Amino acid sequence: MAHGLRQPITEHRPLLERDEELQATDHALAALRDTVDGVPRVPRGGLLAFTGEAGLGKTTLIAAARARAAALGFTVFSGKGGENERGMAFRVVRQIMQPVLARMGETERRDFLGSWYDIVGAALGLEATDTARMPDPTGVRDGLDWVMTRLTMLNSPVVLLLDDLHWADAESLDWLASFAPRVADLPLLIVVGYRPDELPSDATSFRTLVERHEQRPHLLSPLGEAGVARIIRDEVGEEAEDEFCGECWTVTGGSPFEAVELAIRLREQKVRGTQDELPVMRDLAAAVKGPGLIERLKRLGPGTIRFAWAGAVLGGPFSPEVAADLAVLGSEEAVEAAEKLRARRILADADEPAGGLEFVHPQIATTIYRDIPAGLRVGMHNAAAHAAQAVGADPTVAARHLLEVPCDGRPEAVACLRAAGREYLRAGAPEAARRVLARALREPPPAKDRAALLHELACSTFLIEPTATVSHLREALTEPGIDPDLRASIVYRLTQALAHTDRLTEAATVAADEARRATNARVKLRMQADHFVWSAFRADEPDSSARSRRLARLADKLPGRGLEERYILGLRAWDALVRGEPRRTALGYAEEALRGGMSWTDENRGFEVPAAVALLFMYCDQPRRAEELFAEGMAECEHMGWRGSHLAQGQTLLGYIRYRRGCLPEAEELVRAGLATAERVEGAVPAQWFAIGILIQTLLARGHVVAARRLADSYHYGDVVPNAVIFPDPRTVYADLLLAEGRLAQAARLLSAVGDWLDARDWHNPAWCPWQLGLASALARTAPDEAVRHAQDAVKRARDFGAASAIGQALHVQAEVTGGQAALDLHTQAVDHLERSPASYELARALVGHGAALARSGRLHDAADRLYQGLEGAVHCGAEGLAARARRELSAAGLRPLPLRYAQTDMLTARERRAAEMTALGSPASVVAKELRLTEQGVRQLLSSVYRKLGTDASGLADALANRSRHER
Repeated sequence: MAHGLRQPITEHRPLLERDEELQATDHALAALRDTVDGVPRVPRGGLLAFTGEAGLGKTTLIAAARARAAALGFTVFSGKGGENERGMAFRVVRQIMQPVLARMGETERRDFLGSWYDIVGAALGLEATDTARMPDPTGVRDGLDWVMTRLTMLNSPVVLLLDDLHWADAESLDWLASFAPRVADLPLLIVVGYRPDELPSDATSFRTLVERHEQRPHLLSPLGEAGVARIIRDEVGEEAEDEFCGECWTVTGGSPFEAVELAIRLREQKVRGTQDELPVMRDLAAAVKGPGLIERLKRLGPGTIRFAWAGAVLGGPFSPEVAADLAVLGSEEAVEAAEKLRARRILADADEPAGGLEFVHPQIATTIYRDIPAGLRVGMHNAAAHAAQAVGADPTVAARHLLEVPCDGRPEAVACLRAAGREYLRAGAPEAARRVLARALREPPPAKDRAALLHELACSTFLIEPTATVSHLREALTEPGIDPDLRASIVYRLTQALAHTDRLTEAATVAADEARRATNARVKLRMQADHFVWSAFRADEPDSSARSRRLARLADKLPGRGLEERYILGLRAWDALVRGEPRRTALGYAEEALRGGMSWTDENRGFEVPAAVALLFMYCDQPRRAEELFAEGMAECEHMGWRGSHLAQGQTLLGYIRYRRGCLPEAEELVRAGLATAERVEGAVPAQWFAIGILIQTLLARGHVVAARRLADSYHYGDVVPNAVIFPDPRTVYADLLLAEGRLAQAARLLSAVGDWLDARDWHNPAWCPWQLGLASALARTAPDEAVRHAQDAVKRARDFGAASAIGQALHVQAEVTGGQAALDLHTQAVDHLERSPASYELARALVGHGAALARSGRLHDAADRLYQGLEGAVHCGAEGLAARARRELSAAGLRPLPLRYAQTDMLTARERRAAEMTALGSPASVVAKELRLTEQGVRQLLSSVYRKLGTDASGLADALANRSRHER
């Protein structure tokens, strides 16, 4: 199954002076074989890159790789860049995957792609079923990864040949750069050819891939004099004189392409290779490229010239019929022109499923295209655009040609470019969408369409240049007579762009102004909701209390009938939480908001409110409910192909829930995944802030203080405070790090500032921000009375809120800073509350703290019980630092730690622990496999790893995990 690329020279001829490259090819192909001498082995994929200037044989080497792969029975996929098609998003990706998908029937294709169909469909040129879905670039790349991986596994071993990647579209290069690092684990070899000096400046990810890969690119050099002589003599005969061959080497510069083309022409002219024939040789060499090629073309007649021009304008493998129309030739004239160009080795039949013609070498196509008179070239591009529209082709095909045509105020051109923009946005290619929509704006559009076009342009720049989005939308709002719904969408997108550039004050002001001017009640309510959203997440809100009162009055009037009303109720629930109103009040508003459903993917509302409502249940000691809502929301985002900042935020906050439950290894794994996802997305700075803070807290809870410091320093976490409200609060997190390092005075100053800020906002809930607890700990040695006052105040606020975890955590700190006999009672109360909460880690801390206090008061028997329980809980949570403290306390009290019932489970990964737990509870392998997305064989292998680590069998594993549920309510 080979398609796509072909050798520019049809005759089979040996490759000269390329032994090293061919050996590397053979070695890489051999690594794909699953057996060697009948012995099974795991195939290993790889990346092989050939680079060099034009004409040095990259394409011929890739053709040699094709021939070797075919001889071994391997499957070959291929694609190549085109100089005039670089602006067409995913063009190279389509060349790779479309031929295989095209051989499938529609039903088979949909079954093959499954849930990825509507995410990658537009990128692959398939007919979309959900035209409103606009996945983000990260989601599309993930989908293409899945498709290529599945195609590889179904057709393995696979060799992917990619030529002229210096002319590849940016989207294909970005996908390749993200996918290629995983081929080592696939039976897939990627072979690429490109000119390093002609790679676009923004192809940094691809350049990094090939230059830092374990096998460096093979930089091709010109042939030596002996190599060129061998090529010449193979065509004209062994009698060719040394001086003649040496002059051939000089005029071709050692270029294999030019040497072969020259040799063929020498043979056709019956040149024998004597010194007397040097003038003839030089004339033939000049005709291979540049002005000589054009002169040779002109001798073929005007009709043939126009046909060649048309092919150069169309680019890539092109239809002879379409080229004939562009060249204004009849069918017989077109056939004759094509035959002349074939005979002169300018065109050749394309080895593609769709057939057609293509230029023998990209240098030839470039030379001919650049020779077309400017006015005629524009006219041919315009005609090509009309032809594409007439046959109902993908609008991006016509748009590619319109980009080469001067602006002329044509509504039909604007319509085509806008359609192409929508197609690119559906394909997850915002940069390509921006190009065509910016061109549509310059056309210019009819006045009635200008605001809508500016909105579309702003949507294309949102993920890549939000400052441009702000400019486009502000301009759109100045247009007269905007439809109210369109205006509301423009305003929402404007506030979102302002918020994402850390300009929340402006975002809140824009929404408030729009709410005041709105005449439609539904639109007014929506604008009010937006104002409340951005105000709530402003760090510098001047009168938070007044806004809270307005929000409360409005929410009390709303029954939650529509989405706008439910958003208001959701905001009221969040506001009640941070203000420290009773837990039942916050939960009541949250349930009202959820009663009619809240979408995480409504493009005009965002996911901030649904995520905040879901997280509220965590603070209210209902983490399971929070996890359910997050699972639903993240599934909705993934269904839409939103796998960038949305997925990053979802992974991070889900990790935060696990942290609050005390599942620290799982929390760290999720938050690290969220941070990695955020770093894949340009401009996902807010998602990074959330992830870094939660990861620092998790590392501190695990006792990894040095790792937490390293993380904070690498992101300058303690140096910059964002204008947005981030949770957990960054300054409080940084103060926790300072406390863990023993820098108490610094921590106290920072936490005092946080307290002043929060009190000014009337945000008093220690469940949301326990700044007073940290401040009490920081002041315990130097100002014990003040420390106790802060702890007592935190306990009161926690009791007002009513969550057992918040009360227990505050009581624990109060006990630690109080000391003496009174502390023992406080410790008991703390443990009692935390045992009624889902906060396993805080419970373990309270148990160890209580045990240490009991030991100091001489009650060793009671101390031992608490310390053993705390040690077991710490190990279970993955809190190595706390476990070490418990062991020290036991040792100091003269007690020896007993064998733990499941202490060894801290050696397991999160996936191993989940598999072990489900197995211990009697879940069959098929159920475990479904939850963990493994095969049943994969589950068995995973459990074997668990048994080896724990030194037990299935029955011993069940015993080891028997008490786990007590710590995970």
